Amino acid sequence: MHVDAQPPRPHRLGLEAYRGLLSGACGAEAVDALRAAERSWRLLLLRALVDAADGVPTAPLPPLADGWRLLTRAWEADAEPVERLLLYPTVGTWAAYALRRVRGSVTGESPLWVELGQLHAVAASAAVLAGLDFRTTVPVRDGWVVLPMLGGAEVPPAEGRWGSAQVSAEAGAVLVDKVRRGGPGWYPLRELSGDGCTAVLDDLDPYRGLRAPQPPQPLDTADRYAALFTEAWRLLAHDDPETARAAAKGLSSVVPQPRAEPYRPHSASSGDAFGAVVASEPDDAEQFASTLVHEFQHNKLGAFMHLFTLYRDGGTERFYAPWRDDPRPLGGLLQGVYAFFGVTRFYRRRPTPLGAFEYALWRAQTLRALHGIRDVDRLTDLGRELIDELTARLTAWQDEPVDPQALDAARYAAADHYASWRAHHVEADADGVTRAAEAYEEGRVPLVPPRHADVIVPGKPRRGLDTRAVLLRRLLVDPEALRALRSAPGAVVEGARPEDVALVTGDTGWARQRFEARVVEEGTPEAWVGLGLALRAERHPAAHVLLTRPEFVMAVHAERGGGSVDPVRLVSSFRPGPDSSAPGRYSGSGSM
Repeated sequence: MHVDAQPPRPHRLGLEAYRGLLSGACGAEAVDALRAAERSWRLLLLRALVDAADGVPTAPLPPLADGWRLLTRAWEADAEPVERLLLYPTVGTWAAYALRRVRGSVTGESPLWVELGQLHAVAASAAVLAGLDFRTTVPVRDGWVVLPMLGGAEVPPAEGRWGSAQVSAEAGAVLVDKVRRGGPGWYPLRELSGDGCTAVLDDLDPYRGLRAPQPPQPLDTADRYAALFTEAWRLLAHDDPETARAAAKGLSSVVPQPRAEPYRPHSASSGDAFGAVVASEPDDAEQFASTLVHEFQHNKLGAFMHLFTLYRDGGTERFYAPWRDDPRPLGGLLQGVYAFFGVTRFYRRRPTPLGAFEYALWRAQTLRALHGIRDVDRLTDLGRELIDELTARLTAWQDEPVDPQALDAARYAAADHYASWRAHHVEADADGVTRAAEAYEEGRVPLVPPRHADVIVPGKPRRGLDTRAVLLRRLLVDPEALRALRSAPGAVVEGARPEDVALVTGDTGWARQRFEARVVEEGTPEAWVGLGLALRAERHPAAHVLLTRPEFVMAVHAERGGGSVDPVRLVSSFRPGPDSSAPGRYSGSGSM
C-alpha cells in the first residue's frame, strides 16, 4: 500500500532558505521546503501507525487495510487535494496520538478502535475531495462524525459515547449517516481569508486541540473571528509582506478557544500539526496578527527540527523564560526565543503605544533569554549558530528609539517578571544567607554572595507573573479606566491588588506602604517584588539588590525573624559582593 509512487529522495534546503530560517525570518521558498519535508514526515507517521496497529482489533469498523486502500485510490484519482488533506494539521495530531495509544505511551477514555478508526474518516475525506463514489464506515465520537478538513454532522450514537456510522458518496452527493453534506444538520468548516492567505476555522475536529481528543464545539462567534483574521492579515501584509507571504504558504487552520482575559491571550501549536494555530478569541486584529506570527514561528522551528538537530537530549537543567511563569527546559526555551523573535519583529513595525511597549519589552527579554542559554554544552554547532543569528539581530535593535513612556513601562515589566521569577524559583545559597544574617545582627555590612549557577527549585506562583505587565498595558491604552479600577482591580485583572494599580499609576508612596506592610504580614514574593519596584520608582539604591537577588533578601529576612525586621532597613544594608548580580545561566543581561 503506497500513497506515493515516487522514489524516496533526500530533502534539501537551499542556502538562502537555510540562512533565513536560522535568522528567524524566511521567505516563501523556505516554507515550501519545510512543507515538503513535513509531507514525508507525515507519510512516515501514517506508515508507522498502520504497521504498529497490525493485528489490533478494529471492530465494529472495517480493517485498517480497507481505509488505506480507499486513501490510495483517492490519491491516484486526484493527488492535489489529497496531498493537502495529508498535510492538514489534525491528520498529524491524530496519527501521532493514535500511535502513542497503540504503543501504550499514553492512555485515553476512548476504545482503541475509535482512535484507529479515524483512518477511515481521513480516507472518506480524501475520497470526497477526489470526487469518488464510495461507501465506508467511520467512528462516531460524542454524537459526531467529523470528516477532516471538510466538516461534520451530529449522529446520535446507539448507546454511550462511541459508535459507528456509514459515509457514502454517489455522483457527488455525500451522506454521513442520514445527513447530506451541505444540507440541514451538516456543519461545514468556516473559511478564513486575508490578503493572499486562506485557512479554515476548525471548531469541530476531535484532534484540533493538539493533545487528547475533544468534542466538537461549533462556534457562535465565527463571524468575529473571520473579520479579525482579515484585518490581522491586512496589518501583517502591510507591515511585513515577506513574513505574510511565507506564513500564507504554511498556515492551514486556526483552532478557536474561549476568549481569555484582555491582554492575556492563550495560544499553542505542535510539531505534530504543522500549519495549525490554536488561539483564544483575540482582543483585536493587532493581537491576532501577533499570535499568528508567534505560533507560525513555532511551526517553522518544529519542522526545521524534524530535519536538523539543535541540541542533544539528556539534560535536566531549567532556564528563565521571560514569557512563562515556570522554569523551562532547553528545547522549550529554544522554541520560545524563536517565537518571540517573530513577535519582536512584528511589533517593531507597529507605531501604536501598545506596539511600542511590546517591541521594547520583547527585544530586551528575548535577548536576555538567549544570553541565558548561549553557553549550554548540549547545543550542537547548528544550535549555536541559531542563537548567534538571533542574538545579532536583536542586539542591533536594542538602541532603536522607542516612545519614552512605552520604554519605561517595558523596563518596569521586565524587571518585575525577572525578580518575580527568581523569588519563586531560585533557592538562595544557605551558607551565604547565614553569613549575611549574622553580619546584619552584629551591625556589620552583609554581603550578597557571587552568583554562579542558580539552583532552581520550581515554586507555585499564586498569580501570573505578568499581572503588573497587564496593568501597564491597560495604562498605555486607557489610563483613566485603569485608575478607576483601583478599588477592585482583581475583578478585571486576575491577581491584581489596589497597591499594584497605585504603583503603575504613579502613587508610589501609598503602594510602598502597602507592600512594606504585606512583607511584614505575609512575606510573599509578590509583596517583596512590589516593594522593590516601589523603591526603584523612588530611585532608592536598595532597589537594585532586591530586584536582582530577591530570593537572597527574602531568605535573610526570614532567617532574622521575618516580620520583626524592617525590610527596607535590611535591604538597604546589603552590599553587593563581586559579580553578585552579574548575568548567570538563568538571567542574561540586566534591564534596569
